Amino acid sequence: METDKKNKLIDRINGALNHVRPYLQADGGDISLVEVTDEMIVKVKLTGACHGCPFSMQTLKSGVEQAIVKEIPEIKEVQAVYD
Repeated sequence: METDKKNKLIDRINGALNHVRPYLQADGGDISLVEVTDEMIVKVKLTGACHGCPFSMQTLKSGVEQAIVKEIPEIKEVQAVYD
């Protein structure tokens, strides 16, 4: 993917993450974008209270992924990255 197109996509993803971020922060967590693959898979890192939370996968799929795909339908999946 060309650099300019990828940068615009990253900006759109960060915008979608900014919509869900206040909910994560209210519970003591946060989220950061790690990577967008050429296969249109978004990789994120949950931090704070969200990292290792038993509900983190539910939050990721039901909250974060839905918010991103709603804004950017070409995204195929959102995956969590762990250290």
